[in-house]
Amino acid sequence: MSSRILIGGFLIFVLATFAVAADKPNVLFIAVDDLNDWVGPLGGHPQAKTPNFDRLAARGTTFTNAHCQAPMCNPSRTSLMTGLRPSTTGVYALDPWFRTSEPLKNLVTLPQHFQANGYVTMATGKLHHDAFPPKDERTDGVEFSHWGFAGSHGPYPKKKSVETPSKHPMLNWGVYPGTDEEMSDYKVASWAIEQLKNPPADGKPLFLGVGFRRPHVPCLAPQKWFDLYPDDDTLIMPPLKRDDLDDVPKSAEYLHYKIPEPRLKWLEANNEYRHLVRSYLACISFMDAQVGRVLDALDASGKADNTIIVLWSDHGWHLGEKGMTGKLSLWERSTRVPLIFAGPGIVKGAKCNRTVELLDLYPTLTELAGLPARSGVEGHSIVPQLKDAAAPRNYPAITTQDLNNHTVRTERWRYIRYYDGAEELYDEQADPNEWTNLAADPKYAQTKKELAKWLPTLNTPGIPGSVTRYFEIRPDGKKYWEGKPLDQIKRADDAATDTPEAAP
Repeated sequence: MSSRILIGGFLIFVLATFAVAADKPNVLFIAVDDLNDWVGPLGGHPQAKTPNFDRLAARGTTFTNAHCQAPMCNPSRTSLMTGLRPSTTGVYALDPWFRTSEPLKNLVTLPQHFQANGYVTMATGKLHHDAFPPKDERTDGVEFSHWGFAGSHGPYPKKKSVETPSKHPMLNWGVYPGTDEEMSDYKVASWAIEQLKNPPADGKPLFLGVGFRRPHVPCLAPQKWFDLYPDDDTLIMPPLKRDDLDDVPKSAEYLHYKIPEPRLKWLEANNEYRHLVRSYLACISFMDAQVGRVLDALDASGKADNTIIVLWSDHGWHLGEKGMTGKLSLWERSTRVPLIFAGPGIVKGAKCNRTVELLDLYPTLTELAGLPARSGVEGHSIVPQLKDAAAPRNYPAITTQDLNNHTVRTERWRYIRYYDGAEELYDEQADPNEWTNLAADPKYAQTKKELAKWLPTLNTPGIPGSVTRYFEIRPDGKKYWEGKPLDQIKRADDAATDTPEAAP
């Protein structure tokens, strides 16, 4: 065979490969930290002003019943990126980085799968949990083709504006700094905008991950975003039931036994409750504006018609409901998240009420991009619902917190079973605030039995190094929180605790 034929054959292969890659859709992968349903498309707060969420929803499909796999950053994001449940990997805590575990170190994440199939993958802001991968491992071509501006939860004022029981600077809220341009999320958006203006020169399709941190604490934003919300009694506060925990099993408390976020009782006693709610809303509107800047850049790039957009939050956030703020619960306020898809082949202006989970993003994006499916991922593609919001779906959403604590969410029910067999059951249609636990009522025994069939049968112990925000029962039979026996820790009460060592 002549060298001319060999060279000609190679060129044909290269050109064919280039043509296939060039035909692939781009992916704009937008993550938001600690965002509950207080956005226009979900209607969680009637005064929330999120015009860019509304705009994105109009060009795609909004999932009104989407849920995370874990109510905490590291396990939630690890699950989404690997396509595996926390109960499968054993990643339950804020630490460690999943690749420190021998069985997990070679898992192929979602962006790696895209990179292996011809995509340039870029990251800016918070996509994995903030501490991970460690900075010295953020080399181009490993987790992403290119690492961009990392950002932070800052900037921080020199002195906290709210002196919470926790001294950590992240436990703060109010007006700061003076301009949007000083905010880290603004700079994250700016870096993403530059990539959209200057796409990969080799013609490869782009997977651009953009991770915004607001409304995660500190709930700080410039004054103009606070001006959108009344600083008086006309600000609508979350619905509360003062005896809400009376029918909740003791087991539920252990999942957030000692957290830095202040409890409702402290907020009310210190006249900070409305201030926090207002600050959270202001941060949402600020973040919404950054989403809008990125969408503007995408539209200006001329690539919008061939770009899949997915926007998601890693978990929800309590603002006084069930007496707490923050996440770390198996209730609706912690598990429900915004999830919006838009792009070629996706129905516009649709709302899907089917129950879906963040675990579904891996197989869904893989299918939308026409990539080979990966075996072993535990989610289920929601492409049928992106083509027809009313398409049937036979899977619930399952959220896990720590070992052997799970909740199963269907379109009607939420069933919770804790490590000790304690249960909660809520009829979400009749009781969307989850105020009445039906688990002890014998007439719902069959309902619980049917829902329990979905509980994970594999419950992997926490991987070595699981400490921060981690509750466990050790072989000695004792309960431990963050590696310390509970009987040696001051219980988390309504005033919250001071945990200055670890960020929320």
